[in-house]
Amino acid sequence: MNEQAAVVSLKSVTKDFQRGGVRALQEIDLEVRPREFISLIGPSGCGKSTLLRIVGDLVPPTSGEVVVNGKQAHQARLDRDYGIVFQDAVLYDWRTVAKNIALPLEMLDWDRARRSQRVREMVELVELGGFEDHYPWQLSGGMQQRVSIARALAFDPPLLLMDEPFGALDEMTRERMNMELLRIWQESGSTIVFVTHSIAEAVFLSTRVVVMSPRPGRITGIVDIDLPQPRNTDTREQERFFELVTEVRELLRTGDRSGEELPA
Repeated sequence: MNEQAAVVSLKSVTKDFQRGGVRALQEIDLEVRPREFISLIGPSGCGKSTLLRIVGDLVPPTSGEVVVNGKQAHQARLDRDYGIVFQDAVLYDWRTVAKNIALPLEMLDWDRARRSQRVREMVELVELGGFEDHYPWQLSGGMQQRVSIARALAFDPPLLLMDEPFGALDEMTRERMNMELLRIWQESGSTIVFVTHSIAEAVFLSTRVVVMSPRPGRITGIVDIDLPQPRNTDTREQERFFELVTEVRELLRTGDRSGEELPA
């Protein structure tokens, strides 16, 4: 894959669930370029998480083409071309922070010395030094999510898929984690596809925001986020930030109206 090739390419992706005859997604076309931070936003039930899971080959599309890192999505999963982070940290309570991070490396048969070095790098990246021997139940929710992010990035995937990873956190912790994620994204060089319900979060984090309509989910529009990097707490007070939030909100409203007019 050359430097300019899309990390994710979706062409005419549609998803029907047989139970109940529900069409979750309809004719999704999207390309995600290297080192982009793409947020998917839309009303509940619009298929955001389903689309993310299709990219990760956790759910098959009914029709359409899904290419990840220049390969069919299934092959990309077998080749471990992406890491994934869910809303819950999904850590193993009987494994320490270091051993949770090391798990995918053990599955890849990395030798002990190489694993230990990579775990140290990841602990430093997510700023959890001193907590290597702690267990998940000894950590705050935000710290647990940092472990989950470190584990997902441990094997250096070119793509990170994140399904509302901060949805269960309080607002203050969520804002801190937004800052942490931007720092990690910039330092790791990964491409991120991120699902959220928060307009402000999507605008603050992203290079582009993909706005989806109510079910069946379609792409209503894509907003380029031209806020300068690196972003900080002052970014949320800028006039341009509020303009972009309004633009995304208006697209959501347009999608809601058009969703009522189109058949499922």
